[in-house]
Amino acid sequence: MSGGNKEVRFRGIGVSPGIAHGALHVVRDELDDVLRYHIEPSQIGNEIGRFESALVQTRVQILEMQQKIAEAIGAQDAAIFDAHLLVVEDRTLIDEVLRRLEAEHCNVEWVFQEVATHYAQTLSKIDDPYLRERALDIQDVTKRIIRNLQGKAPKPFLAIGKPHILIAHNLTPSDTAGMNREIVLGIATDLGSRTSHTAILTRSLNIPAVVGLHDATQKLETGQRVLLDGYSGLVIVDPTSETLSYYGEVQIKKGQVAQALRGLRETTSTTADGRHIVLSANIELPRDVDAVGENGAEGIGLYRTEFLYLDRDTLPAEEEQLKVYREVAERVRPNPLIIRTFDLGGDKLPAGALDVGDELNPFLGWRAIRFCLENVDIFKTQLRAIIRASAVGNVKVMFPMISGLEELRRAREILEECREEIGGGAGDKMEVGVMVEVPSAAISADLLAREVDFFSIGTNDLIQYAIAVDRVNERIAHLYEPTNPGVVRLLKMIADAAHSNKIWVGVCGEMAADVALIPLLLGLGVDELSVGATSVPRVKMAVRNLSVPECQELAANALRLQTSSEILVRCLELATKRYGDLLG
Repeated sequence: MSGGNKEVRFRGIGVSPGIAHGALHVVRDELDDVLRYHIEPSQIGNEIGRFESALVQTRVQILEMQQKIAEAIGAQDAAIFDAHLLVVEDRTLIDEVLRRLEAEHCNVEWVFQEVATHYAQTLSKIDDPYLRERALDIQDVTKRIIRNLQGKAPKPFLAIGKPHILIAHNLTPSDTAGMNREIVLGIATDLGSRTSHTAILTRSLNIPAVVGLHDATQKLETGQRVLLDGYSGLVIVDPTSETLSYYGEVQIKKGQVAQALRGLRETTSTTADGRHIVLSANIELPRDVDAVGENGAEGIGLYRTEFLYLDRDTLPAEEEQLKVYREVAERVRPNPLIIRTFDLGGDKLPAGALDVGDELNPFLGWRAIRFCLENVDIFKTQLRAIIRASAVGNVKVMFPMISGLEELRRAREILEECREEIGGGAGDKMEVGVMVEVPSAAISADLLAREVDFFSIGTNDLIQYAIAVDRVNERIAHLYEPTNPGVVRLLKMIADAAHSNKIWVGVCGEMAADVALIPLLLGLGVDELSVGATSVPRVKMAVRNLSVPECQELAANALRLQTSSEILVRCLELATKRYGDLLG
């Protein structure tokens, strides 16, 4: 935070471009005071019933938070949700509440708050990081349970009717996805990084956003006038007339850029020296297809099919899937539709449809292709639907989280079995690819490339796994650097392996949408970029202003540099020179 004249500035990370100016609404999840009142012994059964109902309701809400993840590759830490579920099911805590209810004859809200608060305070004093985190989990879940006991909506800020800039300690993806773009002018959070799900969603919703403000919610008040700068990551309280004038000019310039971007819809993503880079869009749901053509993308480079499976109690049947895949394929034809087989498991499971045990680290666990190869019936249902949809003529399939040749070969065997079951040469011309998002796959890319038709690099996970950084952990999020020399070498290795085996290579992670890094990706030899639909015009403008030789020279230099920051500086130099207006 810094001050000057009357205004006060908070600096964070700009994650969704744009400028917002308006009244602030601070989310603190405050509860009404919990009053204590006496109950008769005959009412204890009723209080127990209310308590049990609130526990069930809270458990459902927490599960919904798990299941409504709005970006499939990424970063949501399922262990946080698992810890919250453990609180709801903690017999020590629950039994103590019931014991005191019987002994003290007072309302269950009061008893529960007393027991949970004491429990959390005891744990918070223990010199053990895990137990201190557990105390925070108890505090969070306590608020939710009491709100349910009080009959209050868990997220009242979603119902605000006046335009405002929202600031919260953190937001779940489902919170963000449910926001009204006309009412929420901008979003700011204490926590977060550029690749968090909330950041990704704010970009897709075109809501200016700043994250990583640390403790701003403790220092700001609802009703204050603020200006939010999603380009450079600033939240300015009580902006001066000079600041407002400056940002007025910025908005005019950005408006001119936006107008130029709209004019690119019918143009191709071809570099200044004539090389065509395929520019596709990522989608989660069939309704996202409208934005693909509207933003000038060449088809769909990543269809995250697991969103068909989430938030439901039954798995979708083959005919249901076929109908969805065929409709999407027909709407983008003749451009391609690349369907990723579902990345279920870990933190993404259908509600009630599958029963799997808890995992200590679901992102390194039983998920994606590992899950599919052990649930062959579920896998085959999807593969048969994809093969049948491929009759449209533009469908390709790719397998996620392949770690080596054995998994790829087994997946292809099952695909072949499905083709034979359908018969008539179904799917015999359909291209088959793999997501390269596990370091072992990158290192053995030369082996994998001989047995597939294309690679699509999932940089979100590849970077996370390569550097061993949980990118939602604010203590180490700064280490999540796409320009880490090790990551750059892995990308070069993958691209070289693809081209040596005469297959194409794309990037479908968030790195592909970062216009500062487009020169590096083109220089490393990437043939296709697949990004959120709203990012397509910006990426297209970047591509059209670059030439391949200058990008190759940048990549060659990057491979010789020793630090992430040195590589990033070189990328920014070329990007600024060619399309500075696109950068913050």
